[in-house]
Amino acid sequence: MTVPVVTQLGRMTLALLAMIGAVTSFAVRAIRHGLQPPYYRQQILRQMLEIGYYSLPVVGLTAIFTGMVLALQSHTGFARFSAESAIPNVVVVSLTRELGPVLAGLMVAGRVGAAMAAEIGTMRVTEQIDALTTLSTDPFKYLVAPRLIAGILTLPVLVLVADIIGVLGGYLVGVYKLDFNDATYLRNTVDFLQFQDVFSGLVKAAVFGFLITLMGCYHGYTSKGGAQGVGAATTNAVVSASILILTFNYFITEAFFAR
Repeated sequence: MTVPVVTQLGRMTLALLAMIGAVTSFAVRAIRHGLQPPYYRQQILRQMLEIGYYSLPVVGLTAIFTGMVLALQSHTGFARFSAESAIPNVVVVSLTRELGPVLAGLMVAGRVGAAMAAEIGTMRVTEQIDALTTLSTDPFKYLVAPRLIAGILTLPVLVLVADIIGVLGGYLVGVYKLDFNDATYLRNTVDFLQFQDVFSGLVKAAVFGFLITLMGCYHGYTSKGGAQGVGAATTNAVVSASILILTFNYFITEAFFAR
């Protein structure tokens, strides 16, 4: 029984290493094309609109209710220690450092990453990508690079908006339900917030934007097997992007705040 288990474990390890190598090679090639002109500006603007503007409702709703729940939960815990005055501080730091970028990244991964994988995967199985090559258009330059550039540029703006909306949600609960003085709540929020808190969240957002678009493009570009393959690529894009977001979130936090 031991030999088959070890064999299966070895196969899984080799498959994982092969996938990591394939994704790394794909990422290097995509970055190289993203840094070299020419640029398809219309494609970049279209992807920025798709990633940023059309994702704003779901990200905004997630952020405002997260801020509201965070204020309520903080009050429940801090009331035991008569430390209710720290609620604005906890809300703003939690949102800007962690919850804003992570939740926005996960929402965008579910919406945009799946859409990218489905679109590019459909183009792959219907041989439209091969047609681009025939027409002397580099698929990486036309399909992948604009999405990576748009993700890196747009997600920090989306996270900044989500931070503001989330803090607003905490303010509404703090002032109208927990009976905070509105001026005191805002003053505590502004005084406690530091540049590093916001900056670290925006760096995370840029990295998450790259990871989301990379996974969507990779799984769509390498999909095969018709409609079933496109469905699998869509699922894999969302799952892999979500795992990478949570993984890189730890390492970026370690880099910024570890002492």
